[in-house]
Amino acid sequence: MKITVCIGSACHIKGSRQIVDRLQYLIRKNELGDKISLSGAFCMHNCKKGICVTVDGDLFSLAPEDVDDFFENNIKQRL
Repeated sequence: MKITVCIGSACHIKGSRQIVDRLQYLIRKNELGDKISLSGAFCMHNCKKGICVTVDGDLFSLAPEDVDDFFENNIKQRL
């Protein structure tokens, strides 16, 4: 599974670093490092809706406080 988090300036200001940090923690905690590739990308052209995150090409908009629920409902469910 490939997860990409936008680290462009608009998403960075909204908290993309916190999302990356939390996803890294959750991937380690759940021992999913061999199943999940986490990377960053510059502008995904959906800045107005929140921090852009793709999971295998599917686009989501997140806030830092959404990461735990997102991980449970949209990442672990796909594995």
